[in-house]
Amino acid sequence: MSAPCRPHSPPAETQRLLTPVNSYGSQDGGAGPGVGSASLLPEEEDLRRRLKYFFMSPCDKFRAKGRKPFKLVLQIIKIIIVTIQLILFGLSNQMVVTFKEENTIAFKHLFLKDYVDGSEDTHAVYTQRDLYDHMFYAVEKYLAIPNETIGRYAYVHGECSGNQSALMLCQQYYRKGQIDPANDTFNIDPKIITDCLGVDPMERMPWPLQPVETLSLQSHPSYRNFTLKFHKLINVTIQFKLKAINIQTIINNEIPDCYTFTITITFDNKAHSGRVKISLDNKADIKECKDPSIYGRGDNTFRMFFDVAVIFVCVLSFILCARSIIRGLILQHELGHFFQRRYNQDVCLSDRMEFVNGWYILLVVSDVLTVSGTIMKIGIESKNFASYDVCSILLGTSTLLVWVGVIRYLSFFQKYNILIVTMRVALPNVIRFCCCVAVIYLGYCFCGWIVLGPYHVKFRTLSMVSECLFSLINGDDMFVTFAEMQQNSYLVWLFSQLYLYTFISLFIYMVLSLFIALITGSYETIKHQCEDDVPITQLHMYIAECKDSPGSGKFRRESSSSCSVFCCCERYVCRVGANMLPGLDPAGWAEPLCSNPIPITL
Repeated sequence: MSAPCRPHSPPAETQRLLTPVNSYGSQDGGAGPGVGSASLLPEEEDLRRRLKYFFMSPCDKFRAKGRKPFKLVLQIIKIIIVTIQLILFGLSNQMVVTFKEENTIAFKHLFLKDYVDGSEDTHAVYTQRDLYDHMFYAVEKYLAIPNETIGRYAYVHGECSGNQSALMLCQQYYRKGQIDPANDTFNIDPKIITDCLGVDPMERMPWPLQPVETLSLQSHPSYRNFTLKFHKLINVTIQFKLKAINIQTIINNEIPDCYTFTITITFDNKAHSGRVKISLDNKADIKECKDPSIYGRGDNTFRMFFDVAVIFVCVLSFILCARSIIRGLILQHELGHFFQRRYNQDVCLSDRMEFVNGWYILLVVSDVLTVSGTIMKIGIESKNFASYDVCSILLGTSTLLVWVGVIRYLSFFQKYNILIVTMRVALPNVIRFCCCVAVIYLGYCFCGWIVLGPYHVKFRTLSMVSECLFSLINGDDMFVTFAEMQQNSYLVWLFSQLYLYTFISLFIYMVLSLFIALITGSYETIKHQCEDDVPITQLHMYIAECKDSPGSGKFRRESSSSCSVFCCCERYVCRVGANMLPGLDPAGWAEPLCSNPIPITL
């Protein structure tokens, strides 16, 4: 069980978090040894020197042992190639998305009668005759695809719901449904019955084909005998598949993809409100084309080689970062064993957590995501996978973590380190503050949804309520939110005014101001502490007893006067000189040290 540790002077949580552990290597050894240093055992002196080297910056490690900052150079290379890979995949994915969206728009104009762009929510029919007209119109346009469409599409036979027909016209209705509004009576059996009719297009004919009217009316008169049961109708669906080829990918020197579009047209009557909404859904299945032939293009060798290079760099980065994490854990165990054996005292949790480098863990996670996303990207380009969304999430998240990992190296500069230190100090208070605010926020969400939902379009669902309220906190669409409130009920309108005014006043003038004040207060605290002497933990004081500077030559057997070009990156932070540690006795670790050990995480 870990014993409590008491620092040399009781520091606050923010003061301990502020302490830069990577600054030991930058200290010079001109201040003279501390008390008790002359009687150090060789084993303890060697341990302190290894501890000091472990917490050095990459440039100090180079001066100490002449080791090049391989991880720093590798991370820079990884940032470049991972970003290039993401851009290339983004351009390819953009063409896929654009091709699908443009085809969806084309299908809506082809198969939906009287369709206008932007009318998805309002496109509906209100009479039986109109429903039949729109239904037959979609079937006729499907049969006339070879004659009318500008794009090149092909029918898919016998793949719709296991039926041999290319197009399936189905209606769903209740098994029994008798509604008599005049007598306020009804008799409904909720079991759903599905009736379907298959329609097949004509066999392939030489171009150009016969006129549309001849094809649709004379060859396929059966679908016009399809009768709808309006009194118990739930919906009508028309489903079919079309094939197409996306040839625009040759712009990026890629082999064109072959698409199979599954199109579903739905006439929704489940509300039985007299308004049948019409919608079209398009799902795309991407696969490799058979025997592609592109003159002078379509070679993916370079792209494949680049992806393999990304995997190699990420695997190497994973090995180096994992090795550093393991070395830190081994050194932590060795330190604890040494103090247990010599002083019969455990190292407290806060000091043990100093050996766990959160930046390395972040880089390891990014490497795993990058390798996984790259393997999936290779599968997509070879047409073995079509999970563009999953691949985008993996590559996007990994790139985000890689760029965030750069902050570790920027933190070697004091002026750039202020962001990291401020986040570390303010984060605990911000999380506690957000937990309290979330209770009030959720209360407003549920209240707004149940009361204002029937009268305001922005409060129809819980997710929409949350989005609306979050926008109001940031000052967006305030007037529109007030103006769109329906005044059908004066009581609800009055409640909405009270609801919106109290929410805006509470969250903008109080909650948001306090949130900003927490971060500002943490920044001011850190700025003042950097100007004063910063109390440090017992582990820092113990390591600072080692007076060997990085250039002393004691960290390596053979001294070297060479200097890396990265030496300019030496970290300048608020540090504690050796003259701040008078009278430090290693045996002081045997005392109970700090009363409230707090784990330090990045």
